[in-house]
Amino acid sequence: MSTENLNNAKANLPVRGFLKIDDLIIPQGDDLVKAILELKKEKNAVILAHYYQPAAIQDIADYLGDSLQLARAAKDTDADMIAFCGVHFMAEAAKILNPTKKVVLPDTQAGCSLADGCSGEGLRAMREKYPNALIATYINCNAETKAESDIIVTSSNAEVIIKALPKDRPIIFAPDKNLGKYLAKKTGRDMILWDGTCIVHEAFSMERIAKQLAENPHAKLIAHPESESSVLDLAHFVGSTSALLNFVEKDDAQEFIVATEEGILHEMQKRAPHKKLMPALVFDESCNCSECFYMKRNTLEKLYLCMKYELPEITMDEELRLKALKPIEAMLELSTTVK
Repeated sequence: MSTENLNNAKANLPVRGFLKIDDLIIPQGDDLVKAILELKKEKNAVILAHYYQPAAIQDIADYLGDSLQLARAAKDTDADMIAFCGVHFMAEAAKILNPTKKVVLPDTQAGCSLADGCSGEGLRAMREKYPNALIATYINCNAETKAESDIIVTSSNAEVIIKALPKDRPIIFAPDKNLGKYLAKKTGRDMILWDGTCIVHEAFSMERIAKQLAENPHAKLIAHPESESSVLDLAHFVGSTSALLNFVEKDDAQEFIVATEEGILHEMQKRAPHKKLMPALVFDESCNCSECFYMKRNTLEKLYLCMKYELPEITMDEELRLKALKPIEAMLELSTTVK
């Protein structure tokens, strides 16, 4: 590998999002897994991965979890480097919680439609319009948005946190309006909703899912609360990513239609190998699954490169980090009873 090609790859990082070194030979198959594990040991690194990641990444992770579980793992790790296999806002959260650690992300173009659609400036404008309101923001947002929030929530702890907020103040909830509607219904709280949705969860088709249920009469529909109300109304169970996993594992039913990002089916099948799992159908009839292309941007090859060269690295202005840390810490303090 030439120094020139490495320098060119580094220079192209802001646009490409990951290292692409033309003359570098990357190990393949089992050799690639072995090389990643060797890098992990050499650099005292920890690999954190979300349930929506490609199966090969899930299998190699030290910690596999939802947003709340991964935030806790990032906060508590004693590793020198965190290789975060998820989307950009998750890696940012790891840096916010553990600033002395180097945080790398296989591909910085692994973004999020929710995060992209909500800004700190927008939340400041909402606070001016509703000065008595508290801002509870879903963790699917960038650091600037977190910094303008009073508290952060995940799908695992949102109901607990919303119920704990002062009853005499309205709540601005951002950025997912579907999750916000679900929480308002569950808690009875007055919610002012940011107009945002997840491109994955809004793709589910109520009509096609109803047909799935008719064709699979013994199946239970389970759904993430980011899905639209019409889908949630059909569901036998609604819950966070981790709650959906636990439900499939423990429920007596043997067939499930799963309305969330299809990557979760890999871990579900591991936990319940004898059960039949079907991804809920989406509007696009050419596809039988709902896949987040942002989550799937990360690959074992990109993970290897980011660990080897410690790039792309997540960095953050310290003033911004401290502002964003406050609402995350408030979340963790109120989430001690949530697994």
